[in-house]
Amino acid sequence: MTKGQIVTGLDIGTSTIKILVAQKRPYALEVLASASIPSFGLRRGVVVNIEETAKNIQRLVDRVQKDNNININSVFVNINGSHLYITPSDGVISVSRADQRISEEDVERVLQAARVINIPSNEEILDVFPKEFIIDDQKGIKHPEGLTGIRLEAKVILLCYFQSYFTNLTNAVWNAKLQTSDIVPSVLASAEAVLTPQQKELGVALIDIGSDTTSLAVFEEGDLIHLAVFPLGSANITKDIAIGLKTEFNIAEDIKKQHGSCMFSKTDAGKKALAKKKIEIFNDTASLSFTEKDLANIIEPRVSEILDLMQKELKKIGRQEMLPGGVVITGGGAKLPKIKELVRQQLKLTCEIGIIKGLENMEQDPALATVAGLVLGGTEMDGEGHGAMVGLGFAKNFFSKFKKMFRVFIP
Repeated sequence: MTKGQIVTGLDIGTSTIKILVAQKRPYALEVLASASIPSFGLRRGVVVNIEETAKNIQRLVDRVQKDNNININSVFVNINGSHLYITPSDGVISVSRADQRISEEDVERVLQAARVINIPSNEEILDVFPKEFIIDDQKGIKHPEGLTGIRLEAKVILLCYFQSYFTNLTNAVWNAKLQTSDIVPSVLASAEAVLTPQQKELGVALIDIGSDTTSLAVFEEGDLIHLAVFPLGSANITKDIAIGLKTEFNIAEDIKKQHGSCMFSKTDAGKKALAKKKIEIFNDTASLSFTEKDLANIIEPRVSEILDLMQKELKKIGRQEMLPGGVVITGGGAKLPKIKELVRQQLKLTCEIGIIKGLENMEQDPALATVAGLVLGGTEMDGEGHGAMVGLGFAKNFFSKFKKMFRVFIP
């Protein structure tokens, strides 16, 4: 294989570390290997034990290399956690050219000017996302290059992070003897895998329900307009089940996967009988007896709490019930039965489970959206990727920004 043909994504999650290796073909991106391992050393999406995390990463990578006879030297990695946040800013410059034609350098300068903002000393700006450019008071401009004017202004949102958590993440990857090709927020990697340009143009919200975090990314007119991460996820549902049924966490997780549902509708045919039918589970220490209704009554309030947080964020940016592209759900929490119905009922928007696009032989599992997005974006960043192959129009702009920015961090 020639250099550049293999791209590897590494999704370092709170409960699971996932890896995906793909190879570029002339008209497709083919999955070569996919594997996962239980994760230890993270809490609420951030690395708190570098040594333990590095050990698990290396164990997973070694296994994939041995089983598939491939070499993995560098990876595209996700960053997650509620320390990620956005804040609005703007920048203003005078156009530099004598003929007043706006160049790429002018655009870069105005975006740099927008980065000049007071934030705490232990935080950094991850990236800047333009919302609009203004040329001599003419608003609503998306692409100012080539236009003429004297004064160029940019309205942007800045994505910021806590520096220590970023350092912990990079050190864990490097201690696992891997190079970091790029680091991308989990929810934006997921967006790369499952959202279409049409959805992002219309206005769409991506909700990524992970183990310990739930992330929201909102797009409109093709651009990111909002992002938020909350320290609440599907593991909280499992804890509620463990408390409600008075059982161990692992047993509660199995019960959630096998019998759980977000809703129990009294109007559904046959539900009356099911409401009374007992599910019995026996193990070495105890026996459990409950109904589907009992379980739904535990799960629904927690999922509703998560959706309430999403609704508050949408209301904050004036998009409550105002997204024609609806809601797309990814992450392991997206596999809960009837979650689409609950989202539609509570957020009053259309809802679908995210489908991973652009990868051949890819398992359709919403929990794999982040790692798939890392690979898809990494392919575009390579410079040899085929735009038609990925077909999302997001990676070329977004991932290339991160590549330039993180070059300074990559040894």
